[in-house]
Amino acid sequence: MEDFIRVENVCFQYDENEESNSYALNNINLSIARGEFVAIVGHNGSGKSTLSKHFNSIYLPTLGDVIIDGMNTKEDDHIFEIRKKVGLVLQNPDNQIVAGVVEEDVAFGCENLGFPPEEIRKRVDDALRAVGMYEYRTHSPDKLSGGQKQRVAIAGIIAMKPECIVLDEPTAMLDPQGRDEVINTVIQLNKEMGITIILITHYMEEAVLADRVIVMDSGGILTDGTPCEVFSKVELLKKHRLNVPQATELIYRLKSCGYDLPECVLNEEECVQAIAALIKG
Repeated sequence: MEDFIRVENVCFQYDENEESNSYALNNINLSIARGEFVAIVGHNGSGKSTLSKHFNSIYLPTLGDVIIDGMNTKEDDHIFEIRKKVGLVLQNPDNQIVAGVVEEDVAFGCENLGFPPEEIRKRVDDALRAVGMYEYRTHSPDKLSGGQKQRVAIAGIIAMKPECIVLDEPTAMLDPQGRDEVINTVIQLNKEMGITIILITHYMEEAVLADRVIVMDSGGILTDGTPCEVFSKVELLKKHRLNVPQATELIYRLKSCGYDLPECVLNEEECVQAIAALIKG
């Protein structure tokens, strides 16, 4: 697949007056293909949110380069186009909701881009339908649940028709139902609309739904691969104070006791099937 994002030898320092070894990001190299669904995980302070803010030029590398669809984020002439291509959804939806009516909020970004009213109307309606919030278009955001607010925030990004959406821990403040609503919406956007998705999360059960998982630790990339490849490295992740999905943890402990079980178990259904097969055997 074609690379949409390339990160080349990137180091980042919040305060460039600090000592040269105090980097929040340390020599990051990675590429993300167009249409890929990537989860980036890591404990607090690992650098995952800092990295995500490089993808639409909120932060610029201290050293190295971030290339978005062939455009270097350090070049001022490209910033507007980069931010049209890469939308960012924040952890707290209240920080992104700016209007008193849902459809007006979703229209906000398109209005700033100068689209004609008839185009804005179509984009807003299409975006709200895409996230399952069209019937709430005339409601006040204050009356919505956390998961619904986050879906409205996502709709505001979709209306601008980005090629990539970066979601920075979008479910961290939500209850389980709200998390399910948002993650199902994200999967739909990726699989049905072909939008490149970068999901920053500390929920490993969300990360296993991605095509690829990047694990960060101390400002660097610890490991990178498919969910099976990454979460089969249970001892490595535990050594770096990182969790694995609960189903993976259970199978790992049973295997440690000598039971013959598969290496790659990522969710409850696979866990039940593996244990049922063991019992029948």
